[in-house]
Amino acid sequence: MPLYEYYENAENKVRLREEQIKQVTIGTQKVCRQIAELCKDGKRILIDGWYGVDFQHMIHEIAQSAQEQKIKVNFLDFNDCYLPVEKIEEYQKPYVGEDPSFGWVNSEGTLEDLLEEASVERFLEQAEENTKEGMGTIIYGPGASVEKLSNKASYVLYADFTMQPMLWQMWDGELETFGRKLSKDGYSWKAYYYNDFYLLYRNKKQALKKIDFFIDAVKAKELKMMPEDVYQDMVDEVVKQPVKQVKILQPGPWGAYRYKDLWKVDGLECNAWNELAGIELSILIDIGAEANINIPCQNLMQRPEQLVGPYATKEWPDLLPLQVWLDDGYFSEEVPFERSSMPMHDHPSTDYVKRNFNEPLGRYETYYIVESYKGSSTWMGYKETADLEEWEHLCRESENQIPIPNWQDYVCRWDTNVGDLFLIPPGTTHGHGGNQMILEMDTGPSVAGTEYSFFTFDFARHTWDDTTKTMTAKPMNMHLKHSFNNQKWIRETRVKDVHRARPIAVDGNGRYRKDQYTTIREMPFHIERIFLEKQAFNDTEGKYMHMVTLTEGKSITIRSIDHPEYSTTIERLQACIIPAGFGRHEYINEDGAHAMLVLIRLKKG
Repeated sequence: MPLYEYYENAENKVRLREEQIKQVTIGTQKVCRQIAELCKDGKRILIDGWYGVDFQHMIHEIAQSAQEQKIKVNFLDFNDCYLPVEKIEEYQKPYVGEDPSFGWVNSEGTLEDLLEEASVERFLEQAEENTKEGMGTIIYGPGASVEKLSNKASYVLYADFTMQPMLWQMWDGELETFGRKLSKDGYSWKAYYYNDFYLLYRNKKQALKKIDFFIDAVKAKELKMMPEDVYQDMVDEVVKQPVKQVKILQPGPWGAYRYKDLWKVDGLECNAWNELAGIELSILIDIGAEANINIPCQNLMQRPEQLVGPYATKEWPDLLPLQVWLDDGYFSEEVPFERSSMPMHDHPSTDYVKRNFNEPLGRYETYYIVESYKGSSTWMGYKETADLEEWEHLCRESENQIPIPNWQDYVCRWDTNVGDLFLIPPGTTHGHGGNQMILEMDTGPSVAGTEYSFFTFDFARHTWDDTTKTMTAKPMNMHLKHSFNNQKWIRETRVKDVHRARPIAVDGNGRYRKDQYTTIREMPFHIERIFLEKQAFNDTEGKYMHMVTLTEGKSITIRSIDHPEYSTTIERLQACIIPAGFGRHEYINEDGAHAMLVLIRLKKG
């Protein structure tokens, strides 16, 4: 699936001391020269890192710099310490599983499970020989800072990489993985999401406790490096303020076009899902140096109580439990629902994902209508008179290869307008119907950012081919077993009476108003909205992380009451994370005209 990143107004400005900023090295040649200098006098350097880092380019630059400085260095590729590919695949097999779409999370394994002890010992012996000869040693690659090596290292470095460009490498078959030089050699994406991610993540958490230097290695020709204490202070400062993320835009099967009026994105020619806030997005940080630092959102989970609050930290370790999406749905000319609609689908409960995928939290979702055009609609629930056994039979017979001409005889269509909120607990059949923009606010079930939507029917249509820029790709695969096992068979009357929420005013003073939407027991979060002209107030109470989106107005500044030096500004249809520890804060509307913010927060704190 193609992904496009959008960097406009994504910078998070943080305050570091001038002497700290001076310690940050910007530029690949400068970084590699500094690393080469660390190798003097037979020093041992470990360069650990995430999948996606271009270690070969880095090592080439370090070798060239070392040669220029007449520093002798021996380079050892840590990938040579892994078990043969066949044994790694055997290890991954229980987590990849037989299900074509989902796997089983490896909740206990460590990267050391995949290592050949003899190879690690050989690397240690080689490093010792190098030291005796006055030659430096650099051991590089994911996992290089394992305890046996780091105990005898002079310096430990960690080269980090963000999710989206790593996925581009994976899909193009260019990703180097444990024991493999290229992912095109039979590597399964499920091996990453259910096994390799967790081994890399646990390794990274340990590595970041013992590093001497952190490297932003997202762009091989634009490396940035900083000492460990500067990195830690930078993360501390980021989570003291509202956090903006680099959002992603994705073409998809209904491929709408409102984005053309809002954002210019090179290469994007239709738009479906946009992620505005969530665990898989990256963080862009302006520290006052000549270039921004780019890190994965997962790194902020080093400060879990400050970011997500004490309840979420204890209940779901390492998990950012909420996420925000924006679903495009604008068409300049009338199109059939089979063109404008999402696939019919449902989401799993916490119990379901624990039993079937070893994940910590189910997918509890809401649709908030941000923009509405003629014919706007949402699909949810089944008609009272629909024969649901017949519907299941038709879906299974179709497998999304054969059209179901009378599908509207089964699924309910709801007219929509701006401000409508649909509560979508697990097992509820639903889908965006088009001619509207939807703010999707829901729980994020996976530490790795794995998606859990069970597709039932997608009109047997072709989907988007991003190479030809046409709707000519093969129809989407369905998840019929999970979809029907997970079904609650919710009917039209229940949707009308229970799932169509209404806003209740809970705060305000005539110049602003805070609403909280009605909810149901199953939903673990509240949806709230704040109307203002010039100023409004809110409070995380030290325990509720908020994800806030500006849905109406030009821009809003969010500023701490107690520490006004911490603030950020978001633009219309941009979201940010307000950390649980942010406390009392104000929203400032510089424009002075009407503005509205919509937010999601957990019920428990």
